[in-house]
Amino acid sequence: MEAKVHHLLLLAISILATQLLSSSPSPNTKKFHFNVEWKNITRLCHSKLVLTVNGKFPGPTIAVNEGDNVHVTVTNKVARNTTIHWHGVRQLRSAWADGPAYITQCPIGAGKAYTYKFSVVDQRGTLWWHAHFSWQRASVYGAFIIQPTTPFPFSLPLYTPNIPLIFGEWWNEDVELVENEMMLYGGGPKSSDAYTINGLPGPSYPCSTKDTFVQTIVPGKTYLLRIINAALNDELFFAVANHTLTVVEIDGVYTKPFATPAIMIAPGQTTNVLLTADQSPHPTAMFTMAARPYLTSVFPFNNSTTIAFLKYQNQNPQNLIPPNYSLPQNLPNLEDTLFATHFLNNLRSLASKEFPCNVPKTVDKSVVVTISLNLQDCPANETCRGFQNKRFFASMNNQSFIRPSTSILESHYHNLNVGFSPDFPEKPPFAFNYTGVSPVVENMSPSFGTRVLRLPYGTRLEIVLQDTNFLNPENHPIHVHGHNFFIVGRGFGNFNAAEDPLGYNLVDPPERNTVAVPVGGWAAIRMVADNPGVWFVHCHLEEHTSWGLAVALVVENGREPSQCLLPPPNDLPPCSV
Repeated sequence: MEAKVHHLLLLAISILATQLLSSSPSPNTKKFHFNVEWKNITRLCHSKLVLTVNGKFPGPTIAVNEGDNVHVTVTNKVARNTTIHWHGVRQLRSAWADGPAYITQCPIGAGKAYTYKFSVVDQRGTLWWHAHFSWQRASVYGAFIIQPTTPFPFSLPLYTPNIPLIFGEWWNEDVELVENEMMLYGGGPKSSDAYTINGLPGPSYPCSTKDTFVQTIVPGKTYLLRIINAALNDELFFAVANHTLTVVEIDGVYTKPFATPAIMIAPGQTTNVLLTADQSPHPTAMFTMAARPYLTSVFPFNNSTTIAFLKYQNQNPQNLIPPNYSLPQNLPNLEDTLFATHFLNNLRSLASKEFPCNVPKTVDKSVVVTISLNLQDCPANETCRGFQNKRFFASMNNQSFIRPSTSILESHYHNLNVGFSPDFPEKPPFAFNYTGVSPVVENMSPSFGTRVLRLPYGTRLEIVLQDTNFLNPENHPIHVHGHNFFIVGRGFGNFNAAEDPLGYNLVDPPERNTVAVPVGGWAAIRMVADNPGVWFVHCHLEEHTSWGLAVALVVENGREPSQCLLPPPNDLPPCSV
């Protein structure tokens, strides 16, 4: 009885707080309006209707200040469902605004609207937003920039404006048809036809010389490049000819600066780098910027390169694309795992007095999760185009995630506990040589369902993400919603629970929201589950999420009102089965 009274008291306080917030907007509330609509866009000699926000591709940049309240009203003007996810925004007590379809909300239907309301608390830097329904984020995405309340902790003077560089992928056909065909026949998806920088493919593709991003810079000035990988299915290398990049931030968290000739950035990740215009170019020359894939996939793969240019202010003002250009010599090769590993190992949290590294030194719960590609026998009277004429799926601990028909968060909040079960296995169901099996001989058919991992508020959690050799080892970018985490260890081969933790970095490990699990290896992350709600954990390779490489974390309310999920907003989209 006492526990029930306590729960009701917390609920009443939360409702009152919500009413006060909604009835008296703070002076620092920033309001935005998103119209999801079709736009006719031409790329690579092909014109097609593309799903956009406010007719823009990429979509509009949201710029706010640290501490702001943010209201984004999304109106769906197309005959397809949609949602928007604010990637990397922690959504403290506001899981209703997180966005993944059927996890925290049901989709916004045709002609309907929903206002996402959340606060930006103790976060700063470069994040992004994107659609979180089907494969709509192929074109529905944009930058989310948080200006800090304190000056940037960088020694070099910055020259404004900063430069967002958003990497994407382009298909000549409707991306929904690509996804539908993949799921219908169980094979790998058709690869994209181009990569893009700020929506433009560049001159290495057909009919694309005019569709090339050119950035003018002033000699002697230093710029902050805000780099976002919005590509659906590919990690990317990026470099600028004749220029060194200095990494200063990843996933909205400051890092110890280090110089590098190039970067590797996985889908879902952001990386801020400083670039100084310190070259003496020929009056008619421009410097090539290039992004191309880090190849670890066995499925159909786009191995092309997207090109953009830096033009110094004193150069030819006509922005003419040079007929002869070359790729940056410092751009890594497609399969340069050595560079990718070296780059990721250089990332360290700033760990200063102003920006401490609060990595948990001890943990309450340890979970080991295998990441697998799987095969399933082709159902009778169906055609399957996966390996050995079977169907591809993907799983975590051999559980292939199925999204329910209503949102898990609503069911959890109302104590219905329907549509999911709280029994996700905390270790692999079978122990074996995860990275030593024959990729084309061994296989485990996954179990299908909606099994979640339930955590008490405040749990200090360690998750070891272990890649496997089934079908093909890959570099998997795993994104955790609602929380940042610390990457305390990485390695190749099988994780050794007795030895590998001895080498953990518990001083200044990188803090992120998306971790690139090494190809044929493992990554150990630590976090504190201090944000009540339901949070999606999934591979940010969209093909893998579609195949079920995902799980949901349910974080219970704490004992204090400030540790409890706020009630759902009145305009939360209803679920229709």
